[in-house]
Amino acid sequence: MRIGVIGTGRIGTIHANTLSRHREVGSLILTDADHARAQALALRLGETAAPGVEEIFRWGVDAVVITASTAAHAELIGRAARSGLPVFCEQPIALDLTGTLQAIAEVEAAGTILQMGYQRRFDKGYAGAREAVRSGRLGRLHTVRALTSDQSPPPADWLPVSGGIFRDALIHDFDCLRWVTGREVRDVYATGSDAGPAMFRAARDVDTAAAVLTLDDGTLATATATRLNGAGYDVRMELAGELDQIVVGLDDRTPIASTEPTGPPAADKPWTGFLERFGPAYEAELIAFVEVLRGERPNPCDGREALHALRIAEACETSRRERRAVSMAEIPGATAGIE
Repeated sequence: MRIGVIGTGRIGTIHANTLSRHREVGSLILTDADHARAQALALRLGETAAPGVEEIFRWGVDAVVITASTAAHAELIGRAARSGLPVFCEQPIALDLTGTLQAIAEVEAAGTILQMGYQRRFDKGYAGAREAVRSGRLGRLHTVRALTSDQSPPPADWLPVSGGIFRDALIHDFDCLRWVTGREVRDVYATGSDAGPAMFRAARDVDTAAAVLTLDDGTLATATATRLNGAGYDVRMELAGELDQIVVGLDDRTPIASTEPTGPPAADKPWTGFLERFGPAYEAELIAFVEVLRGERPNPCDGREALHALRIAEACETSRRERRAVSMAEIPGATAGIE
């Protein structure tokens, strides 16, 4: 099969490397707004570089992988759908519900495939937590604690187009909260702090955020995030039930130290970022996409799943801004329909 990769930045390069090595992928066509970057990657992989997106569709491909800038995702998804092409797209579909719903509508009207890139679903730790919950090992689940902490802040010029900390960072925790527990969020209360670098205030964003989420079975969850965790990149999920308690993301590279005399020592080489921490998961999600294309497995994360995560992020942002609890019923798209 021949796959077009639109966007050859960090994630696009990782995905292109994975696909180029895959025995079922015959060839790739790569393109990027920075044509020289796409050419350099194509030369390194022995693949073909296209001058632009037009050529991806005109030269003929069997599927498209979208790793371009977020602002281009929804339009490219729609174009691929109208061309009858299956799509893998890094999250999000769009930063707003309107654009997300429109893209989903185009995919469903065309009857094509849209697989979203929520890589944590392919991480062994999160998969193990899902199995523990679903098997009943924990008993009745009563508390979930999720966190995402970046070691250093992103560039200042990226913040205004990021969608904010809930839509950018915590959206992965919201997706995994649903995926691991099998439950829906009923309501949220969220807050944030912009007490760090001035660039967050200038972008009307926060550098640290926290949310309390109530699930539809009464389980309580917290989700926290910060852009300023100097110890290292820290992503964890703790799940506590009446019978047992487990944690995802606790290993010899977790950037946390115990103050107890017999506690584990601080990590010698803490995680520095998401590409390093979730490298195997990024590879696994593209391998899954090829299997979906070959009809060997169902779509593991479609556009409607991305919509659910975005709705939770929207509710949290509304709660932070308006300083009140927000019911998920207030957020459009409650039935994952096209409204």
